[in-house]
Amino acid sequence: MLIKFWGVRGSIPCPGTSTVRYGGNTPCIEIRFPEINRLIIIDAGSGLRELGNDLMTRQQPVEAHLFLTHTHWDHIMGFPFFVPAYVPGTHIRVYGPVTYEEDTLEKVVGGQMTYRYFPIREAELAANIQYFSLKEEEMDLGDGIIIKTKYLNHPVLCLGYRIEYQGKVFCTTYDTEVFRNVFITDPQNPDYDQDMAAEGDLVAIEQNAMIEQFYEDADLLVHDSQYTQQEYEEKYIGWGHSYVEYVCQAAQRQQVKKLALFHHDPLRTDDQLDELSEKFCNNNCCGDTESFFAKEGMVIEL
Repeated sequence: MLIKFWGVRGSIPCPGTSTVRYGGNTPCIEIRFPEINRLIIIDAGSGLRELGNDLMTRQQPVEAHLFLTHTHWDHIMGFPFFVPAYVPGTHIRVYGPVTYEEDTLEKVVGGQMTYRYFPIREAELAANIQYFSLKEEEMDLGDGIIIKTKYLNHPVLCLGYRIEYQGKVFCTTYDTEVFRNVFITDPQNPDYDQDMAAEGDLVAIEQNAMIEQFYEDADLLVHDSQYTQQEYEEKYIGWGHSYVEYVCQAAQRQQVKKLALFHHDPLRTDDQLDELSEKFCNNNCCGDTESFFAKEGMVIEL
């Protein structure tokens, strides 16, 4: 597997001089299987535009499996600008969780392409585009490629992906937040219920363990790490994103070989990411797990 990062930023594209080294595009990851000429794409953030342009120079016709983690705009906004979708002969299979029961995946993703928002309607695209709704499940894509999915902790339905091929494992767990006890845990609070508080602790521990087990022994894990623990606890609890310290410890517990810290905060500059890298990407924080903050253009071979 060849994994290339085309977008690593969270929330909104952030072009400019302060984001040149790590990149300002929102999530898009390419997984290439060179010996069998297969292509998987995870997420259609703004980084999908550059991937599409690159594909036009090296592969005709384009055939791709596009897996969406969820349908928040920063993860689908690149779809209308994906050039292969305008080319006859292109075949795109789009997979993802359904956010609202009344709206299909096609309506959510393709709905960006209406005259209200965009000058070209999805019906005008020349590619063959199919949509498939996913739950927690296991899929056989053929040629020995197995994909497993896991629900994550985000304000909208969101899936993590585990891709297995020839003994190698690549996982994504973003966007997601550490599960916590949502019940009152202060005994001095008049609404405190001891049984509910205890049950809340057990559920949080159980759910966090299930996600950790999902990426156990991964050769490469791409994990949401938008905040530091201090930032998270001071302001961002409940926003649906994780903090670096927990991610590094969890990856180490699950014997992850390589950890890509991902979904960088839109306000985070290159210099700040360098500082965080120096602070967290070391043996003291991550043990034997090799960790790094993902950069646009980075390629990893498994």
